[in-house]
Amino acid sequence: MTIDTNIIYLKGVGPQRADILAKEYDIHTYGDLLHYFPFRMIDRSHVSTLDNFNPEEPYLVFRGHISELHTITTGHSTRLEATFSDNTGTMSLVWFQGLKWLKEFLRSNVLYNVMGKPTLYGSTYQIAHPDIEIATPEEGKTVHPFLPVYRTTEKSKSRGITSRNIARYTETLLSQMPPRLPETLPQTVISKYKLMDGTTALRNMHYPPTLQAWQQAMFREKFEELFFHQLEYQYSRTARRNHSVGNVFNIVGRHFNDFYRNNLPFALTNAQKRVIKEIRADMRTGRQMNRLLQGDVGSGKTLVALLTMLIALDNGFQACLMAPTEILASQHFASFQKLLQGLDIRVDLLVGALKPSQKKSIKQRLANGDIDILIGTHALIEDSVQFKQLGYVVIDEQHRFGVEQRAKLWKKSATPPHILVMTATPIPRTLAMTLYADLECSVIDELPPGRRPVITTHGTDTNRLRLFEFMKQQIAAGRQIYVVYPLINESETLDLKDIMDGYESISRSFPQPQYQISIVHGQMPAEAKAYEMDRFKRGETQIMVSTTVIEVGVDVPNATVMVIENAERFGLSQLHQLRGRVGRGGSQSYCILMTKEELSHNSQQRIQTMCSTTDGFAIAEADLRLRGPGDLQGLQQSGMLNLKVADIVDDEPLVRATRDEVHDLLDADPDLKRPENRILQQYIKQTGSSQQWGKIS
Repeated sequence: MTIDTNIIYLKGVGPQRADILAKEYDIHTYGDLLHYFPFRMIDRSHVSTLDNFNPEEPYLVFRGHISELHTITTGHSTRLEATFSDNTGTMSLVWFQGLKWLKEFLRSNVLYNVMGKPTLYGSTYQIAHPDIEIATPEEGKTVHPFLPVYRTTEKSKSRGITSRNIARYTETLLSQMPPRLPETLPQTVISKYKLMDGTTALRNMHYPPTLQAWQQAMFREKFEELFFHQLEYQYSRTARRNHSVGNVFNIVGRHFNDFYRNNLPFALTNAQKRVIKEIRADMRTGRQMNRLLQGDVGSGKTLVALLTMLIALDNGFQACLMAPTEILASQHFASFQKLLQGLDIRVDLLVGALKPSQKKSIKQRLANGDIDILIGTHALIEDSVQFKQLGYVVIDEQHRFGVEQRAKLWKKSATPPHILVMTATPIPRTLAMTLYADLECSVIDELPPGRRPVITTHGTDTNRLRLFEFMKQQIAAGRQIYVVYPLINESETLDLKDIMDGYESISRSFPQPQYQISIVHGQMPAEAKAYEMDRFKRGETQIMVSTTVIEVGVDVPNATVMVIENAERFGLSQLHQLRGRVGRGGSQSYCILMTKEELSHNSQQRIQTMCSTTDGFAIAEADLRLRGPGDLQGLQQSGMLNLKVADIVDDEPLVRATRDEVHDLLDADPDLKRPENRILQQYIKQTGSSQQWGKIS
């Protein structure tokens, strides 16, 4: 056998079950089955008695005999009930499926292990659909001390593949497996970290002789998973550093200096100065820059992007900025026009809403070199958009773009342009170490002077009148207000305030002509959204009722209040982004989180976190711990963080250890040519890691 053998050939599987295993669990080969690990082990050696067990335990093992068996039919339902007893008492067992097999399997003179969770039915305990097996092994058959429990789907269970089936397939496969499989990690690494060998680890992940053996196997598999994840990403970065070619930007000239002396709106923070130095250092190396810029809401990332774009212009190159939405692209364009006023720098905007004649004109001027900086959305990656000499690309809110989309922009120049990807969503340190191991990282961890922290409070419907009174006070003082709702139309399944109902309610409490209200949501035509946004920016309306389309891209310094309805339905990251729409001027700003009265524990924690801190990185860490990495920014769905056994929150020390180990290994042997690293070089060749994320993120 080989690990590449099709699972269809394993005894007990066959074509139909192989099809289910492939579709439901992505198990196609023997190797896939070996790496489909159980999430829990049942200790068969720890047997509870019927007169003394803990009903709070998720899974218990009992040992005893079946004394009575009854088939009961009620209406269209048939069930099988058995009386199960040990030396201390009795309990009822009940099954609704597989009755024919059970009647043949269950006998009165046989000792069984019965496993499951007892629940109260009336005044007595029973176990529904327990796992059951003969306690005394048949001749030649081993009963393992631990029973593996695998994650299953309803569809596979309905087709006859349960956790016990998967356990049997794995047991069969392990019995056929050779004593030793090829090792996957260098012996130097195995020895340094005292890791279990790969073959023993695979066996003990499924059928360990002791709990300690399972824990050691788990450590080995977590280490290996994180190690290879780091190897893929860091090898890409090392290969780019050593082999990629980039334009050399040596000059800091007229464009940069004129702007810095005459148009800089405020003194740069030390964090901004540090980041600009890091970017300038990259631009001078002759290698393509690939840098991630993290900065909290309002930290001044856009100004850093503009200043570094001016360096590209000083060296004879064009620059572009790609944003995920027309609102955000238009906001950047307006901001750049204001900042560059009076300077000889040609900036234009390319978005889908433009007329064909306008798009044609922009594309011609871009190709001729008559546009210095182009700002746009996905429209920038169209094949018809050609630059004369693109040297620098800035991608804002980069997680919203797919890898292939970013790659198209990267390929619009013979020599790869320098890349700066920005995010206003602070990324937890552990996640950044794991997800962006191929990128250089810069952080703006300081807000511009004069920015006051936003005061955040929590309210419910009982505080509604007080809230409206506060809003009226703010409007009377000349301020503006956002009110954000999670839905556009009323939902029958979710008890949420929808935006249309909210708009009507606010209109009654804030009647015209004394008050003017804008409404914006994602289903409105682009022209209508732009019109309402402009009214609010110009101060013609005092309240903007909106969905989360205003999460990024709306900059109204006069807006001082952010009211978020049903705040319990938002994640911490999104709440923080929404709060960042206020506090952009010199006046004190407020964020009011409105929720229902009864909140879940997680919801309470999110609200408390928001009220206690405005530090985006602290919020990001809390969000990671509450939701896990899979739910953040769709990373699990993107396949970029598809970890099987490791958890980057619980296993943070291991993340750091593997990161440092791979860094040291590649520092000493960047091309993995040493004999002990040949297996790693082979892995890189098989996965194609050297050319994936690093060049296009």
